[in-house]
Amino acid sequence: MSGPARELVRQLYRTPPDRFVAARDEAVAEARRTGDAPGAREIARLRRPTVAAWLVNLLALERPELVADLGQLAESLRSAQRELRGARLRELSTQRRAVVGALLAEVRSLATGVPGAPPAGKLPLGEVEATLNAALSDAEVAEQVRSGRLLRAASYAGFGEVPRPQLRLVTDDESEPPSRMPGSDRSAPRARQAERAARAERERRRRALATELVKARTDQERAEAELAGAADAEQGGVDDLAAIETELAELERQRAVAEEELSRAKSARRAAERAVTVARRRTGEVEAAVEAFAEEEGEADSRGSAGT
Repeated sequence: MSGPARELVRQLYRTPPDRFVAARDEAVAEARRTGDAPGAREIARLRRPTVAAWLVNLLALERPELVADLGQLAESLRSAQRELRGARLRELSTQRRAVVGALLAEVRSLATGVPGAPPAGKLPLGEVEATLNAALSDAEVAEQVRSGRLLRAASYAGFGEVPRPQLRLVTDDESEPPSRMPGSDRSAPRARQAERAARAERERRRRALATELVKARTDQERAEAELAGAADAEQGGVDDLAAIETELAELERQRAVAEEELSRAKSARRAAERAVTVARRRTGEVEAAVEAFAEEEGEADSRGSAGT
C-alpha cells in the first residue's frame, strides 16, 4: 500500500470504534472516486477494533517510542526468566509495573484528546493493561501492538516467558560423566529429583502468583475506573447543584423585586382608597348643599307667590 494509503490506515485506527465503520466506508468511496480500486478493496477489508484494542493502537500510533521501550523491557524480562536470575527478574518486574502503569496513564491522556472517545470512567483500562502485559510475554502480541492495527485485547498469563517443563535439568552434580565410580553416592539421583520437584513447585507458585497479581491489578484498575466515573458523576452533581443555586438566587432576586412592586401597588391602592373616600365624602357634602339650596329656593318662591 502506498505512503498516503498507509497514513490513511493509521488515521482509521486512530478513530474511535463507534466511528470506524463510517470513516472506513467514506475512505473506500473516496478511493473509488479517484480510481484506486485496489486501495478501495484493501481498505474495505479493514476490521473495526474493540475499544481496548483501539486504545492500544492509539498508544502505538501516537507514542511509538514508548511501545519500543516496552519491547526492550520484554526482551530483558525473557532473558532474566530463561536464566532464572531471581534478583534481576524482581528488579525488572518492578520496572514492568512502573512502565505499564505509565503507559496506562498515557493511554488515558491520549483518549481524552480524541473527539468522540468514551468518557474516562468507561475506558476498559484493565483490558489494555492485560494486552500490554501479554506483549511483554508474547513476541507475536508485541508485534501486533507495534503495528497499531490490533483488533482485540490479548490476555496475559505470567511474568515474561513461562519456562516449559524440561525433560532434563542440568545441575552441578551432572558436571561429571554419567558413569560413576564404584562406591559413589547413590543418593545423588534422589537429590536431583528433589531439586527438580522443588524448582517445579517454585515455578508453579510463581505462575499462580503471577495470575493472582494480574487479577488484583485488573480489579484495582476497574475499581479506579469506577472511582473516576463516580468522581465525574459527583462533579456533575456539584455543577448541577451550583447551577440550580444560581437559578434560585436569581429567582430570589426576582421575588424580592416582585414583593417590592407588590408593596408599592398595595400602598398605591390604599392611597387611592383614601382618595375615593375623601372624594365620596366631598361629593356627599356638595350634594347636601345643593339640596339645601334647592329647598331654600323653593321656600323663597313660595313666599314670593303668597305676597302677590
